[in-house]
Amino acid sequence: MAENNQKINIVLAGQGNAGKSAVFNYLTGLHQHIGNWAGKTIEKREGTLFYKDHTVDVLDLPGIYSLTTYSEEEQISREYIINQQPDFVINIIDSTNLERNLIFTLQLLELGSPLILALNMVDLAKKKGVEVNVGKFQEKLGVPVISTVASRGLGMTRLMDKVIELNGVGKNNHMVPEYGKEIEGCIAELSGLLRNSEYRYPVRWIAIKLLEKDQEITKLIEKSQPEIIDRSVQLTEYLEDIHGHDSSIVIADERIHLVAHIIRETVKFTPRAILSFNEKLDSLTTHKFTGYLLMTVILGGMFLSVFVLGNWISDWLDGVFSSWHSWWESAVGTTFASLLGWSAIESVLALIQIALPYILPFYIILYILEDWGYISRISFLMDNLMHKMGIHGKGCISFVIGFGCNVPGCLSCRIMESKRERFITAVLVTLVPCSAVSVIIFGLVGKYVGLLWAFGLYVFAMVVIFIAGRLSTKVVGGEPVELIMPMPDYKTPHMRTILVQTWDALKEFIYIAAPIVIVSGVVIQAINLAGWMPAISSVLSPITVNWLGLPAITGILLIFGILRKELILVMLAAFLGTANFGEVLTAQQMLTLSVVSMFYIPCVATISVLWNEYGWKRAMAVCVLEILFAIILGGIVSRLLNFVF
Repeated sequence: MAENNQKINIVLAGQGNAGKSAVFNYLTGLHQHIGNWAGKTIEKREGTLFYKDHTVDVLDLPGIYSLTTYSEEEQISREYIINQQPDFVINIIDSTNLERNLIFTLQLLELGSPLILALNMVDLAKKKGVEVNVGKFQEKLGVPVISTVASRGLGMTRLMDKVIELNGVGKNNHMVPEYGKEIEGCIAELSGLLRNSEYRYPVRWIAIKLLEKDQEITKLIEKSQPEIIDRSVQLTEYLEDIHGHDSSIVIADERIHLVAHIIRETVKFTPRAILSFNEKLDSLTTHKFTGYLLMTVILGGMFLSVFVLGNWISDWLDGVFSSWHSWWESAVGTTFASLLGWSAIESVLALIQIALPYILPFYIILYILEDWGYISRISFLMDNLMHKMGIHGKGCISFVIGFGCNVPGCLSCRIMESKRERFITAVLVTLVPCSAVSVIIFGLVGKYVGLLWAFGLYVFAMVVIFIAGRLSTKVVGGEPVELIMPMPDYKTPHMRTILVQTWDALKEFIYIAAPIVIVSGVVIQAINLAGWMPAISSVLSPITVNWLGLPAITGILLIFGILRKELILVMLAAFLGTANFGEVLTAQQMLTLSVVSMFYIPCVATISVLWNEYGWKRAMAVCVLEILFAIILGGIVSRLLNFVF
């Protein structure tokens, strides 16, 4: 093998829920890293595979439905394929949804990329009575087609063998999608005008995009050849006069017809007499009554499991770490430097006690539900309610994640299509009671006031989030986009994929949170050792004592809460000299403190994510507004509770 064939660059392209992540995780294993695309907040997943004396660099493009620049993900994918010219584009196709997936395949063929098709989930397709004649399929499209079941690793070896076999051979003699007579005439005319131009895009592809009124391509051509734009406008009007629709819809319709023809020629459908178990389950989980009932049971069971398991792990870790402080003091002493050193260690230990007890089981259960196919059903069921909040059903996914931790909850807002909806969803996620806030709610209200009151706080939080969503829609303006989200078939969760996804989420949380938590912990401890805390309590007493009706010491607690909100409970016990809060606080004070803790400034790690994703001005604006809101709301709640207790 020639030396220049030793390294191969491939990209994985496909629609959401086609099994792209399973292919990526199987190929790269632990040899992968996740970052952001340059200048974007879209996740970038890269990895490396060492196979048969070849180093294969694998890039997982964002899951998209077309190569038209309606979203940042689509623009990123298109520009990468064109500019970086990977050796192969592996198009992952969901065999159970061929019609939708092949429309995207046709667009990749239009782009002229060296293409290999991975016909994924053939096992599920067979169960549904869908059988693809791979030979005919390959002949029709003119590209290699490999049947795969990525969740079990089936076909992955043959896929990589095909990559190595074709490496250096040259481009495939793939099919050039041809459309109706009128469209082909327009494409031919524009291609002729563009033929002598020097663009990095294929000429035929530019012509198609001009007819689709693609804004990016139109701007590009208009700069150097405005006369071509004038002609393309005339041609689009010509197509629209004939078909009675916008030219972009006319071309999309032609793609659909071509896909239907390919499927008729290559796919055999065997009708089934009875509904499958998955179909029956799907009808139950999306029904207007049983769907909401099952969602309540599933999510309730999820949070109960996380809480019970989290408490058990947390108690165990508390026993493991309980003697570390005394060991540190006996070994290092109690000097100013040693106390600062211990605050750094304590921050790390507390981070572990948050990540492992609550976030780890939360993510495992979350990704099991996602891999099973249930999360999209939640989005579907919640879409109407989410629209009333100015976003669509996908925002519910970020809310669910936010219950574990607001940091990955805010990061997950990248799934929203528009910048407007990403920002609104992220702001609302910061109001979701995370696992750290849950420690306060259950450790304070649940234990000493009653579980019904604790549950009531969660219901109250949901009401506040709904109202905040309505208000933010008025302030930010715009309309929510419609929910366009595939409803994947239920399938057996793949544990390897789930564990890799869980590790990725934990790793991102730790990398963002750990440095900030450690530095902030040291700074706050230094302020404490300098003796400034009593003065701060005195300055804040008009708010904490006079307005909120809380002990003066809570001013310091709220400062520590910026670092980690569960520290409010830990520091409260330390300052009051007892962990039996029922002896030193009234039920009214416990509820007020819990309300303020839920809604005031997000923790430092969440603030850093908002800063990174949306800029410092918006991050600071969110912080200021939430501080004011929490203080005003806390005072009102305190006064209303006078009529109850």
